[in-house]
Amino acid sequence: MPAPLRVAPLLALIAAPAFAIGGLDDEAPTSTETTETCEAGTVWDEDSSTCVAIQDSNLQLDQDRLITTARELAYADRHDDAIAVLALSAQPNDTMVLTYLGFSHRRAGRMDLGLSYYDQALGADPDNILARAYLGMAYIQLDQPELAEEQLAEIRARGGEDSWPDRALSSAISAGSTRGYDY
Repeated sequence: MPAPLRVAPLLALIAAPAFAIGGLDDEAPTSTETTETCEAGTVWDEDSSTCVAIQDSNLQLDQDRLITTARELAYADRHDDAIAVLALSAQPNDTMVLTYLGFSHRRAGRMDLGLSYYDQALGADPDNILARAYLGMAYIQLDQPELAEEQLAEIRARGGEDSWPDRALSSAISAGSTRGYDY
């Protein structure tokens, strides 16, 4: 690929205000009634067409919907609500649940707890390139760019070259900041 064409994806990354948690692409999660209508501590219930307390929801019955809802809440900066949704998972050791728990705790200011969840996710699945990208971003926040570079190399070695985790972490390393890259 000619050099000018390689710059375009990087410029698109820099220009966008935020990227979706969990996606391996650049698409933000679709907003639903959960983030458009429901207050903190609640999520939309399709059956009753109302907002219900997270613990009263039936999200635990569908892992994919649970993950999608947690991703949407995290994207809306409702990290504690995302954590509450993830706590409903019937599969608490699922690597994506662990990854999103790491992300949400880190973004809520609980760095050590976030790092421990990333470690658990990578212990269960060393090829989880999203967890590696978020771990790398944590290292940038901790002013440890050399450790972020190690995660970037791991992402690429594990087949993630030119994926969202690769592009986002690479851009965050170049900028020296995670602002706009780890949503």
